[in-house]
Amino acid sequence: MECKGIPISGTYTAPRTISFPHMGNYHAPIARLLRTVFPYDHVTPAPAMTLKTLELGSRHSPDYVCSPFKYNLGCYLQALERGADVLVQTGTGCRYAYFGALQEQILRDLGHRFTFLCFSRERAKPLAIYGALKANGSPLGPVRLLGAVLAALASIRLLDECEEVIRQNLPFERERGALDAIHTRLLAGMVGASALRAVWKLRRETRRALCAVPLTIPAKPLRVGVVGELYTVMDAFSNGDIERKLARRGISVSRPMSVSFLLLGKRDKRTLRKTGGYLRYPVGANGIDSVAWTRAFAAAGYDGVIHLKSFGCTPELNALPALRRLSADTGLPLLSLSYDTQTSETGLDTRLEAFCDMLEQRKRPDRTGA
Repeated sequence: MECKGIPISGTYTAPRTISFPHMGNYHAPIARLLRTVFPYDHVTPAPAMTLKTLELGSRHSPDYVCSPFKYNLGCYLQALERGADVLVQTGTGCRYAYFGALQEQILRDLGHRFTFLCFSRERAKPLAIYGALKANGSPLGPVRLLGAVLAALASIRLLDECEEVIRQNLPFERERGALDAIHTRLLAGMVGASALRAVWKLRRETRRALCAVPLTIPAKPLRVGVVGELYTVMDAFSNGDIERKLARRGISVSRPMSVSFLLLGKRDKRTLRKTGGYLRYPVGANGIDSVAWTRAFAAAGYDGVIHLKSFGCTPELNALPALRRLSADTGLPLLSLSYDTQTSETGLDTRLEAFCDMLEQRKRPDRTGA
């Protein structure tokens, strides 16, 4: 099955409204990139995700499809309701690469008319992307397009660096809200950062601001690593904002999986060796990364690991037995949480609270010097 929504000729009308689904906070650099590529059109992300997004997506999705599919479809439906007539999709890993084809068919069966720019599988190759963009009215030549892409990649890298610093230090800030204010300014600054020079300037300003935030860090803080299926670990709405819940318990969070990691750091053959034999073969998507990072967290003396996935995510299901063996062998506490449209947030919160209580009890002798 293949995405069929990209026209092969320049049959388009301007101005149009271009939209795309949410995933974490990446809407800021993605919107900036699309506004540069299509300067004569209106670019806006889908509305911020709510329970309505999930309800819409679930209503029109196959029953047993993973929850990221439902979130994406819900985003598209809300974007179309607000007048979008061009939808953008991309993805090259696991079943995510096939989302676009099925989602396009569902939306057309519901009677929606739109242009679908689907950059997945063979359509994700540079020449195919460039041809599709030119066919849909982008005035950028190869050099300017490359510059826009490099600026977007630099913005994504900056966003991931900033958010990693924030989740590690959020429990320890002396002035509540200081780190969040820097994050808000960063997202706003990305609106105008269409060139590499502007991104580098924004990076310097953000780093200075982060270094200036006063922190009170305990001698032995509680540290938890977060691994799992990429969409669920990166999107706060999808995982119930688990990183902030941990921060409220005074727990520092490390979550190395991000879009930067996916684009620039993912090396399956090398990562497979880092699993230490707990996996002998790739299990798909980010399964081996979950095992390799869990092993790294154990070696670094972390207090626990939380494994997040959408219900039915096959690669993470395949990785789970290795994660449990690794937890048993190293003594590193492991909490695995699965999310779906029917998941009870109260139930998940109860399990998370119990896990945090257990980590605090294990750490208490160290804190008292016993």
